[in-house]
Amino acid sequence: MAQRTTYLLIDGENIDATLGTSILGRRPHPDERPRWDRLLKFAQRQWHQDAKGLFFLAANGPELPMAFIQALTALGYQPIPLSGAEGEKVVDMAIQKTLDALVTLQADVMLVSHDGDFLPQLEPLLGGSRKVGLIGFKEFRNAGFSPLEAQGLEFFDLEHDVKAFNATLPRLRVIPIDEFDPLAFL
Repeated sequence: MAQRTTYLLIDGENIDATLGTSILGRRPHPDERPRWDRLLKFAQRQWHQDAKGLFFLAANGPELPMAFIQALTALGYQPIPLSGAEGEKVVDMAIQKTLDALVTLQADVMLVSHDGDFLPQLEPLLGGSRKVGLIGFKEFRNAGFSPLEAQGLEFFDLEHDVKAFNATLPRLRVIPIDEFDPLAFL
């Protein structure tokens, strides 16, 4: 029997926008962005199998962000630069098409996004032997993901479960008492 693969689909624009707008209140500095290598390693460790990282990015301008693409490639990701007509959400469209295609494969999937636009494509992936995960910041994920947890959707926090950041983010969240550290507030 062939080894299963976890496909890690990254909606980098969504994560960057949530981090900048909702958490930091400004554009993130380079050292405040997720460590993408940790995310790929987390996906491999979590379900004890190979993971293939697909990093979707909008490339509507005349030039590709080559430094970022080269960095992603060096980390083991497959960068997927996309373009389209003005106003088209090309990253969302590509991730939706990829989720639709995964229905036909014996593979697991982790989606890194908060966007409810993916709910119709995630639901058909649930309920069988396939593992399906959502990675992001729980307090900012679309409310439509909550009912899918009863169908098997697993949620992983980008900061606390994946440990994708070098510094603690200024988030307001409910803290399980077992994780409460009073020194963090003193």
